[in-house]
Amino acid sequence: MISPSDVAVIIPALNEAPTIGSMVEQVRQLGCVVYVVDDNSGDDTFERAVAAGATTLRLPYTAGAWMAAQAGLRHASRQAKHGYFLTMDGDGQHEPRYIPDLIRAYEREGANTLIGSCPQRGSRARKLAWRLFARLTRLGIVDLTSGFRLYDRKALDALLSREGTLLDYQDIGVLLLLRRRGVTCREYPICMGERVNGHSRIFDSWLDVGRYMMKTFIWIFVDWITGRGPSPRKQEGHDAF
Repeated sequence: MISPSDVAVIIPALNEAPTIGSMVEQVRQLGCVVYVVDDNSGDDTFERAVAAGATTLRLPYTAGAWMAAQAGLRHASRQAKHGYFLTMDGDGQHEPRYIPDLIRAYEREGANTLIGSCPQRGSRARKLAWRLFARLTRLGIVDLTSGFRLYDRKALDALLSREGTLLDYQDIGVLLLLRRRGVTCREYPICMGERVNGHSRIFDSWLDVGRYMMKTFIWIFVDWITGRGPSPRKQEGHDAF
């Protein structure tokens, strides 16, 4: 049985001062250790995270959510007491109350990675893009972009690999990497709230959307040409709920 104290919770945060303190406090009340990575915020995110009791890292420049998450994962992995690592956003979308549910579901599923999945969220255009990517990748994952994920150390080794550092986002490219490394993924349905603070930095403008789509298609194409993607009949370990 996994104890909450075995789980390191990593929260990348950029200008999340209105929400980060409450997020940290709620996670700590569950018994988990919290690591906040301040992605060079322009507000007092760092100070509020420290005041709430998180181990807090401050990056010297804005690296993006995935690189910030990697920094937190790498730091937490050096603490021998942690066997499991959970990433979540600091903007209020991911609710800490679901962490115990994710831990219990993880124990039942026996996978290396469990994704807190909420495919109902997002605009019609975003859902259409998700369906397209799901068909192209054949990952068998419904919510491809959720960053609310619980990883074990096998998954962590893949995330912190040299290939993992080449990624710009923490969604489809990461899932493809995990599949190539033989890491099994499952999903668990949760509800996600609206952002209490800020907005999507991927879908902030058409330019950002275009950049995201282009990079995602590149990762999918690379997965195809290397022959590492599965056939339609081989999706074990990446089943949707």
